[in-house]
Amino acid sequence: MSVIKPFRGLRPPVSIAKDLACLPYDVMNTDEARKMAEGKECSLLHITRSEIDFPGNIDTHSEEVYKKSVENFAGWQEKGWLVQDEEPHFYIYAQTMKRRTQYGIVGCASVDDYLNGIIKKHELTRPDKEQDRMVHVRANNANIEPVFFTYPPVKEIDDIVDNIVRNMKPEYNFVSADGFGHHFWVIKDRETNNLIEKLFAEKVPYTYVADGHHRTAAAALVGKEKRENNPSHNGTEEYNFFLAVHFPSNQLRIIDYNRTVKDLNGLTPRELIDKLGKGFVIKEKGSTIYKPKKLHNFSMYLDGKWYSLTAKEGTFNDNDPIGVLDVTILTNQILSPILDIQDLRRSKRIDFIGGIRGLGELQKRVDSGEMKVAFALFPVSMEQLITIADSGNIMPPKSTWFEPKLRSGLVIHLLG
Repeated sequence: MSVIKPFRGLRPPVSIAKDLACLPYDVMNTDEARKMAEGKECSLLHITRSEIDFPGNIDTHSEEVYKKSVENFAGWQEKGWLVQDEEPHFYIYAQTMKRRTQYGIVGCASVDDYLNGIIKKHELTRPDKEQDRMVHVRANNANIEPVFFTYPPVKEIDDIVDNIVRNMKPEYNFVSADGFGHHFWVIKDRETNNLIEKLFAEKVPYTYVADGHHRTAAAALVGKEKRENNPSHNGTEEYNFFLAVHFPSNQLRIIDYNRTVKDLNGLTPRELIDKLGKGFVIKEKGSTIYKPKKLHNFSMYLDGKWYSLTAKEGTFNDNDPIGVLDVTILTNQILSPILDIQDLRRSKRIDFIGGIRGLGELQKRVDSGEMKVAFALFPVSMEQLITIADSGNIMPPKSTWFEPKLRSGLVIHLLG
């Protein structure tokens, strides 16, 4: 069963919470981070993307950048921009997008649960990205940014959250620049904190990484490293736990994660369409943006026109949790055999675009000449994600996109 514990969070004063909070480090580049931090002296980006404090193009993995992160983190605490709670708490973090709100429990997940498979994954991680975040966690001795987890809903936990949300004023309550609402409560009652911990231990057999696989791996591996280097280790140290926000799975929605390709592998648009006809029922939709209507239906933008592509029977396996995924069908029927893209993780000929940017972004990239063809997919479901994680399988790269993204900086977990 799942170990989730309260902790003494390091948090900003209400007056600066909106300016300090920021998007996760990995959804932006350096130039975008600089722009986001403009006019916000206290932005957490000075800690999570500390290269923005250097002129020009500095190596983001250089020792100078990590040292600057540590310096800024200490400075934020000295200035009172981050203050630690006196008692351990759980917290509630809610996000609102398009008049729909999802409510998560902020608590510390267990390193042992990650190592033993109680925390389940659906993506592979890259060692270089793990190492970058491990250095960041190790240098600051803190989980600066939370990871995004989900779990099977538990009515008793839902009832606790509902009661607090209805009867308590949130500590933080603001709308970020992208129009998403962020609401944050501190659960101060000790009995309630104890009950939440007990309910997770008794009623949640597994939790699942929804978003943030590299941050999760880095946090767990640093915890493992610290215990191995501590001869007095007893299992209660803070490094045995890491920061996560846990949302019930029935509140989450995955949005589409689409693809654009730079060339047609020597084919003309007509030749590509002819080849696609072997595996798909194709319908031309003209210049009006076409969005996929259901599983196994794709949209394609090519040579100024939108098309509906519906996978024919026999081109996928409904009994295979990976083979039935639309990202697998697209790879096996189009990207690999026709366009000769064999390694989605490393190929420079393909780009991935989160559905939050809209299908107009796909059309824009193709019309500009930067890309030659774009494919939009029907979103993966939460049921598919959980089935794949439960079966021990791994989704193909760039299968899921969660929105809204968690804001970093509303609460931080210190490891010592």
